[in-house]
Amino acid sequence: MSYLFTPPAVVSVPVVGRAERFPVNRIYCVGRNYEEHAKEMGFTGREPPFFFMKPANAIVVINPGETGTIPYPSLTKNFHHEIELVAAIGTGGKNIKAADAMKHIFGYAVGLDMTRRDLQGEMKKAGRPWCIGKAFDHSAPIGHITPAAQAGDIVNAELAVQVNGADRQRSNVSKLIWNMAETIEHLSAAWELQPGDLIYTGTPEGVNAVVSGDTMVGSVAGLISITVKVV
Repeated sequence: MSYLFTPPAVVSVPVVGRAERFPVNRIYCVGRNYEEHAKEMGFTGREPPFFFMKPANAIVVINPGETGTIPYPSLTKNFHHEIELVAAIGTGGKNIKAADAMKHIFGYAVGLDMTRRDLQGEMKKAGRPWCIGKAFDHSAPIGHITPAAQAGDIVNAELAVQVNGADRQRSNVSKLIWNMAETIEHLSAAWELQPGDLIYTGTPEGVNAVVSGDTMVGSVAGLISITVKVV
């Protein structure tokens, strides 16, 4: 088979303890999935889950012990961090029941859903899609994936992000409005999940702006933490 130009390389994420890498298919993100974050965004209650997507090439792999970098993006003056637990799908399926959902997860990673908040807000007010606020280049930093069996008590794991050494976000995965199993049930009713899909499961309260020169350290208990500098 021939192509008009060289196809892009497969986006992939390293796996802890494995030579094989995790090839990324799609990136799903869950919106407003922690109650306190929903409140700080002006919403309350357990609304039905909703999803948005990022392109696979938004991924920036951050290696253990290194400080990865992402550029301050164009067009924005309000660039926000959102710390998230990322679930990596190893077995696909459609209409997956919550009772069976966790068996479809290969592993977990620490992720940041970087957001051009001002652009997102403008699109919301205009009733337009807000891909420009979420689905831009370098908007999905991620650490190495830890296989599920090695991730410990992930459903009760603390997650946090510090900026320049000071706490910005700190919460617990147990506070998800829609837990991972329920999220997979809802998501797989709308899309047939595929091996290689990543699910950014939502962010807790404390989202805030970063500027060039800031360094973020993101963590989820039991997983490989990430250090990311905005340049």
